[in-house]
Amino acid sequence: MKINPKDYQVKEGERVNLTKWPTLVEPVYKSKKQYQKPLEKHVEELSELQRLHYASNRYAVLLIFQAMDAAGKDGAIRHVMSGINPQGCQVFSFKHPSATELEHDFLWRTTQDLPERGRIGIFNRSYYEEVLIVRVHPEILQAQNIPDHLMNKKTFWQERYLSIVDMENHLHRNGTRIVKFFLHLSEEEQRKRFLDRIDEPQKNWKFSQADIEERKFWKQYMKAYEACLSATSTKTAPWYVVPADDKENARLIVSKIILDTFKSLKMSYPETDSRREQELLSIRQQLMKKN
Repeated sequence: MKINPKDYQVKEGERVNLTKWPTLVEPVYKSKKQYQKPLEKHVEELSELQRLHYASNRYAVLLIFQAMDAAGKDGAIRHVMSGINPQGCQVFSFKHPSATELEHDFLWRTTQDLPERGRIGIFNRSYYEEVLIVRVHPEILQAQNIPDHLMNKKTFWQERYLSIVDMENHLHRNGTRIVKFFLHLSEEEQRKRFLDRIDEPQKNWKFSQADIEERKFWKQYMKAYEACLSATSTKTAPWYVVPADDKENARLIVSKIILDTFKSLKMSYPETDSRREQELLSIRQQLMKKN
């Protein structure tokens, strides 16, 4: 069974209803052992493309992961990117903003961590938190000290979506390719994974009372995600809704989408001109001389 990334892509202008998007699909592997083979193949291909990406130094690639707790963001990043040279990849996880960050616009703190050309940047949660958790918990806005006349309830969120889309279009025009993943987990599967975190001592550190408190807002989060995905999935920076109840299958889907993204880029190793050839020839002659 082949993976077709378009099956998971939110089309530009599409109105998303997450109840109609599956959290579990027929897996592309028949056993855990068979799962390893395509993943290893994807990792190997991605490693080769990353070297070409780094050498060509023409594009930057930004991968964004958003999801409910326990959906498998960390695992997907760890497994899919396991063959990547750390020199060419950086992972950022954005937590509660600092006092300094709160003195700036909502995109400022993440903008500082955007990838350079030739690099891969991974945002494990991102500026999208500003239209997700902040929308579910609007009291967070109070700390941002936004002028009252800019807090129009009818337009506020649409304006934030517009700011995000404008920024992503700007980045695309300047060579950054953005791919956004929403790992779509069911409420029941989250419950099971939370129980695993309690029952397995080595996973206890992953769980806290705050996770249970946020679970109470499940419906509000789904509405926030629906609005966000509908408003911000574009041709230049698409959202992919990845069924996440099966972690292994989700990783294969994610790795295929990333691979296709790199294959779509026009990359090549830097060409050697005549002046450089002469320089290399001179160096070679020096090295061939015996001391």
